[in-house]
Amino acid sequence: MHAERTLVSIIEGFRRSLPMADHARGKRLAVTCQYKCANACLGPECNSSHNETFQEVAAAALSRRALLGLGAAGAVAVAVGGLRGQTPVSGAGSSGVGGAGAAFARPAGGSLPFDPIAPVNRLVDEFTVPAGYTWRPIIRWGDPLFSKAPAFDVNAQTPAAQAVQFGYNSDYLDIVADPSGKTGVLVNNHEYVNPEIMFPPTTDAAELQRRGDIYKAAQGMSVVEITRRRTGEPWSYVVDGKRNRRITVETVFELTGPAAGSDLVKTAADPEGRWVHGTLGNCAGGTTPWGTILSGEENFNGYFAWAADTAAQKRYQSSSSTSTSTGWDKYDPRFDAHNADYVNEPNRFGYIVEIDPQDPTSTPRKHTAMGRFKHEGANVIVAEDGRVVAYMGDDERNDYLYKFVSKNRISGSRKKNLQLLSEGDLYVAKFSGNSPANQITGTGALPADGKFDGSGTWIPLTRNGESVVPGFTTEQVLVYTRLAADAVGATKMDRPEDVEPSPKTGKVYLALTNNSARSVASIDEANPITGNRYGHVVELTETAGQAGTTFGWSILLLCGDPAVFGNSYFAGFPKELVSPISCPDNVAFDSAGNLWISTDGAPSTIGYNDGLFLVPLEGAERGHVQQFLSVPREAETCGPVIHDKDGLVFVAVQHPGEGGTFAAPTSLFPDYGSTAAGAVATAPRPSVVQVYRA
Repeated sequence: MHAERTLVSIIEGFRRSLPMADHARGKRLAVTCQYKCANACLGPECNSSHNETFQEVAAAALSRRALLGLGAAGAVAVAVGGLRGQTPVSGAGSSGVGGAGAAFARPAGGSLPFDPIAPVNRLVDEFTVPAGYTWRPIIRWGDPLFSKAPAFDVNAQTPAAQAVQFGYNSDYLDIVADPSGKTGVLVNNHEYVNPEIMFPPTTDAAELQRRGDIYKAAQGMSVVEITRRRTGEPWSYVVDGKRNRRITVETVFELTGPAAGSDLVKTAADPEGRWVHGTLGNCAGGTTPWGTILSGEENFNGYFAWAADTAAQKRYQSSSSTSTSTGWDKYDPRFDAHNADYVNEPNRFGYIVEIDPQDPTSTPRKHTAMGRFKHEGANVIVAEDGRVVAYMGDDERNDYLYKFVSKNRISGSRKKNLQLLSEGDLYVAKFSGNSPANQITGTGALPADGKFDGSGTWIPLTRNGESVVPGFTTEQVLVYTRLAADAVGATKMDRPEDVEPSPKTGKVYLALTNNSARSVASIDEANPITGNRYGHVVELTETAGQAGTTFGWSILLLCGDPAVFGNSYFAGFPKELVSPISCPDNVAFDSAGNLWISTDGAPSTIGYNDGLFLVPLEGAERGHVQQFLSVPREAETCGPVIHDKDGLVFVAVQHPGEGGTFAAPTSLFPDYGSTAAGAVATAPRPSVVQVYRA
């Protein structure tokens, strides 16, 4: 029966996928664009600033060189071929991919040798792992966190049940073990919902409002206790764990930092401008050295009927909207930004959220000092002088890379450390290349020096907690951060998503998912591909310390399938030996310092399911991309956690089967038939999955 269902879903899914394959210029299905980012890629760009590009700077420099009689060598573009045919593959292996299937010789300290899997066709509804490994979910959408919660029943969902069950569309993930190694907590973001595969169609207003309240309860975050018999074994979650908690769209948050209490964040319901109900669009995140969890509020604008009347509003959503996919604006006035009483409500979202997973009674906070934009996440490292530095990407095409440096230094007092992100200085990145402009052709062909690289500057937006942007107050810098970054001439990047410092070297790795709108006129050495379909990864080296204001950079990966994109680049590693990879999203590190990359968009760009990939950063294997796992059909790979010394890898599987409907699902992940409780699986369920030795 499972084989029959799989065949039916493949045929039906293929029929469905054809008209949407090139939606949003090829990265995502239409439903993802609608629910995840409110179709941001279909409208005008939010960033209409005219920041000087590297091309313009270099062109001016070349003009000066010409006056001195100096020439520049041209670059030869390599033609890009058409998409090749693909055969469904679901097993591990294999022929010629990732080093001819040979086991990877891990650097010292690693403990996860594996044969890279072959890429899996986008119509295959399987979770695929290497030979010798197996997988199982730790927790799934709807699993009860408390004994008072009912068992999940897709046909009997209620707001009250969902508020005490595991949330929907898992994204950022961490597994934080207690000192014993036998207990711990799992923390997971729930970014958004997919109504079409959660419920059958309806036009009944009362039922739509009831479902809207379920959506409020399904989003936010979950904290769940986990347990195991001994270290090295897989985990199980604990019902009624003392630290279990759901954070939803109705949970009260405290605003911190200079913008808290300003007129820009006050509403009729909160005249103090200090207390916000809920968190929205929670995408990636980070775990701080003092044990709290950071979560980035990303595509918050899509939750509001939006009045794009001012430059500040248009910078976060380019055009007005009169409805939302959740329907909250129809019955909850705070989600109607056309309403004068709540015109500032969107200004209360788009921050870095901090929660304490050890204390379920604590009030989570939103840190205005870290700026307001579409935060993919934030990742913290302790600088040489003891201050903490958080790196952050603004996930929209042609937006920016930021970092925050705390005012105070980390200490032995957890109470003091909990205040570190409330005060400090915010910076935005400006990149400069070191190659002549005519060598940056837009094709990905390397310049004459054999690599895309250069230097950069962190431009301050605040110093000593005060605005240094002419014409902007401190509150305006922190609430309208995009406009402030425009004003200082930051470099427009190809959708900066996750950005993390290596705990081993301090080098910083920036995933740039793609930017199919990158034009010939706007290419630069840091974003060198016109219509960047596959994305790239940049490696930054701080040159004046982690808290300094200068850095060097180089492109580590130009992603794509080397058989299709001839100018793909893998840090100089032979491209015929790498696994095809597209649309890098989240990054993580193992104990040996290797980079792991999860992807979001491979099905619509290279025809394979998204996955998780290992990339060594040192030695002869540097740049050797190898695929470790593949997620099911139409799913995104999120929140990778690598506990290689424990022999465990964790990922969050988001929106499996998103192209289906309630009546005709295109995925039945993760149960694929009957659940452990004996119920028949009829809907896909976003889940947190662990992978371990068979």
